[in-house]
Amino acid sequence: MMTELRRFANRRSPDQDAREPAHHPVVIIGAGPVGLTLALDLARRAVPVVLIDDSDRIGEGSRAICFAKRTLEIFDRLGLAEGLVAKGITWQRGRVFRGQEQLYEFDLLPEPGHKQPAFINLQQYYVEAALADAAAAEALIDLRWSNRLTGIQPRSDGALLTIATPDGPYQLDAGWVVACDGARSPTRGLLGLEFLGEAFEDKFLIADVKMQAEFPTERWFWFAPPFHSGQSALLHKQPDDVWRIDLQLDRDADPEHERQPEIVRRRIRQMLGHDDFALEWVSVYRFQCRRLARFVHGPVAFAGDAAHQVSPFGARGANSGIQDADNLGWKLALVVKGQSPASLIDSYDRERVEAAQENILHSTRATDFIAPRSPGERVLRDAALALAGKAGFARRFVNSGRLSQPTTYLASPLSTPGPDWQGGLVAGTSFLDAALPSTAGGRQWLSETLAEGRPVIIACGLAAEGMTTAAALWVDVPARDGGDEPLARRYGLTPGDAVVLRPDGHVAARFRQATPAQLVAAIERLEGRAAA
Repeated sequence: MMTELRRFANRRSPDQDAREPAHHPVVIIGAGPVGLTLALDLARRAVPVVLIDDSDRIGEGSRAICFAKRTLEIFDRLGLAEGLVAKGITWQRGRVFRGQEQLYEFDLLPEPGHKQPAFINLQQYYVEAALADAAAAEALIDLRWSNRLTGIQPRSDGALLTIATPDGPYQLDAGWVVACDGARSPTRGLLGLEFLGEAFEDKFLIADVKMQAEFPTERWFWFAPPFHSGQSALLHKQPDDVWRIDLQLDRDADPEHERQPEIVRRRIRQMLGHDDFALEWVSVYRFQCRRLARFVHGPVAFAGDAAHQVSPFGARGANSGIQDADNLGWKLALVVKGQSPASLIDSYDRERVEAAQENILHSTRATDFIAPRSPGERVLRDAALALAGKAGFARRFVNSGRLSQPTTYLASPLSTPGPDWQGGLVAGTSFLDAALPSTAGGRQWLSETLAEGRPVIIACGLAAEGMTTAAALWVDVPARDGGDEPLARRYGLTPGDAVVLRPDGHVAARFRQATPAQLVAAIERLEGRAAA
């Protein structure tokens, strides 16, 4: 089996020779996609970061492959999306089958006018490599490979870290620590934190298969396919003529037996009807739906799989972790710079726990539908599948993995309450991208304004008087364009209206006949400088 493997040399840090533990404002544990994204985000906001990882390599298996539109918008803000989208396989349509019968097809981005596609499929090692290269080129990121966290002592003003290296141990004094060190998180273990949730008995085989094939670039999911009777199967295209195949296994299947190449090849041959393929990567996994009760413990925050874990159906793992980084980065930067109180980090805990709960709920429901745990559940599942092929309303009951969408923070303390609008997005929802008016100073898309790192005010027919340029980026929608395509329509804007976006793109406030005082107050609140 082949893999894209890159190794990184361990370099001795001057901190290892310091007489006292060197102080750093932020130390991130784990240089996977989440840790690297957070490090780049903080560096773009002029916050220096030490990023350590206990390994010396990336690229051991393709692992996550589906990266959602919201994640691509985050990568675009960091300057990486163009290359990743060019390398990846763009898709937005899928089909669901029962046996050989197609039940229905779907389109995840039926309306045009977005900068990023609904999804790309791209092996995780390509994403990690792009992030690692960008981090290595960033002067404010000190990336230390083969550095393993062995001790952590939280204090009221930070934490003392003990780190093992090939050259011996040393200590660091960190103002903030962010654990992005995976589902088996050593940081979580060192702090004695319990990972709450459920491990399902059902097992699934993942195989990345290299072959020439004429399947379209769509997500195909089968219930009880003829080539894998009584189980489920999933097919996705990746770059380099590689195809991801997921096959449900019996609950009592032996993982070691199922990983054997001859066993895997037999199963794939039954699916494809030929033997003209090569195995790139094989894994057997069980669904896990777990999370920490809280994601922030004093000066230590958890993100990605270290904080929560879900089944891979629905592409909620990596996408949710990268959105953790997007939520935390701007808040941590404001706190480190002294522009917001440390209590702002509490909103990260509240909002991303809400997101994790939503993802776990969707993931658990998908698991129960794909792999019913009782005869009664199977009868209901089969009835829904039988009806879905005949009646459109029944399709919403079919669950082959609800695909990743950004969470709406319904109870966020950073949102400014306001009256309901007819149209537009409610406070807490993630922004909808749209082309900007020609007056937008060279920017073409609303998503591009988030690269400024500030709140964004979308104002229809309002003057920017009373707003300093440092407080927010002003996007003017001329009054004559109110209601026209696409920005005003997507936000339900009429003359006098304004929407305030947080630096991570979530809606913080909406106003009819907005005043400068309202806009300033909304920004103070979203930055944690005003009482909720």
